[in-house]
Amino acid sequence: MNPRRTSGRAAADRLARADRSRTFPPLPVRPGARGLFAESWWGSAWLDALETAALDSARLARGRTYARDGHVDTINVTPGRIVATVRGSRPRPYSADIRLRTLSDQEWDGLLDAIAAEPDQLTALLAKKLPRALADGETRLLPGPGDLVPRCSCPDHGRPCKHAAALCFQVARLLDADPFVLLLMRGRGERELLDDLSRRNAARTAHEARAHTVATTAPLPQGQGQGQGQGPEGRSATPTDAPGPAAETAPGAPAAPGTSTPHGVLARVALADRPRPPLPPPLPAPPQPGRPPALPDGDGLPFDPATLEFLAADAAVRAHVCVSAAGSPDPAVGRPPVHSPFPSLPPWEDAIRLTATAHPTAGLTSTTRALYRDLAAATGRTTTDVARAVAAWRQGGPEGLTLLDTTWNPPAGDFDRARSALLAADLPSLRPRHNHLTDPERGIQLRFGHDHRWYPYESEPGTEDWWPTGPADPDPVGALSALLAR
Repeated sequence: MNPRRTSGRAAADRLARADRSRTFPPLPVRPGARGLFAESWWGSAWLDALETAALDSARLARGRTYARDGHVDTINVTPGRIVATVRGSRPRPYSADIRLRTLSDQEWDGLLDAIAAEPDQLTALLAKKLPRALADGETRLLPGPGDLVPRCSCPDHGRPCKHAAALCFQVARLLDADPFVLLLMRGRGERELLDDLSRRNAARTAHEARAHTVATTAPLPQGQGQGQGQGPEGRSATPTDAPGPAAETAPGAPAAPGTSTPHGVLARVALADRPRPPLPPPLPAPPQPGRPPALPDGDGLPFDPATLEFLAADAAVRAHVCVSAAGSPDPAVGRPPVHSPFPSLPPWEDAIRLTATAHPTAGLTSTTRALYRDLAAATGRTTTDVARAVAAWRQGGPEGLTLLDTTWNPPAGDFDRARSALLAADLPSLRPRHNHLTDPERGIQLRFGHDHRWYPYESEPGTEDWWPTGPADPDPVGALSALLAR
């Protein structure tokens, strides 16, 4: 088997799978929208199928309110199924989906033949409009009463519940904007449909051209002489006998007898470089990073939804900081190089960073204890090591974590003057060692960082179990005063 042909087929399969799945971000809130929810006739027909089969109008009204207020998160559309998470009254959203029967291959053939036979229908689809003649044809595109099958993970057994109803209302807005969403629900993606229609149009054009050639070159019946439909030599007249643009050929290129030369554009002209308009300026960064959608609870998942939510939120915050730091480029000089405000961290330090920012309070709860326990097991350390490292990160970030386990010898200057400043303030005398000033009997210590700040530590008197305590301070008097006041 040719490996290049195999890889090409695999790439085509990936494109086909991608074409049959579309994901839409949460639709914007529609404050004060009290009239018709759908703006197109086909969007209204979609909602008619929902409302006709609904058993409880109150649930529909509640679902309409949920949709209008933006309770429906990201929507995924695949053949025969629409899925989204919908936020209700509980912290965890529910997973709602709508099922719709896909068309058979025979139904698709009839539908595509009808579109290929009427170019106006394809033009309307490309303009994001659904022709009535197409929707009302032999193959029914829009759902009827009972065709929509709602499902939801909520405990409400209504058909539909308010969460599934909210999803249906939002899908009507998607259909307003793009009727190809309806065709995807019925089983085919937009790119797939357009490629198929292109092939059918080409075959139809070739068939009509062959039929026209046969009709214009057929010999006349015996006994007919020169007359209507014959040329001066007694042969059948064809379009090439008539003078005009169709009979002209390019200079220097002889044309075959009885054929016309089509007019077109040379490939080198069509592909030549030409001035193009500049790209529009980038949009400004939003004032705050976005919030990722909340994930529903699920059994048997290979990950913890809360952990995935936190990682997504952390990525959004870091991306927002990077975009804000980059700023808008100067049209004259372009965008200057911008260094990332987030240094690359080893896995242990990055895990401590995530843990420290996941629960910014210093108190230990059942949630933080479980988090520390999981991180300790994953890194081969103890929960005490994790808790101490988290406290150091909260105290001073990467520098605070470095000072937890590393000593260094500061040059003469601020470190030497600190002892004199403490004595002048009538504070306890601390014994220097490396970058530490310590009073072991009181269990207090100041650690001098590379950032010229003082990091307070405390321990049980007579032990060496030092813990970061309080924020770092550029003034040793302030750092020690706050430590003694605890």
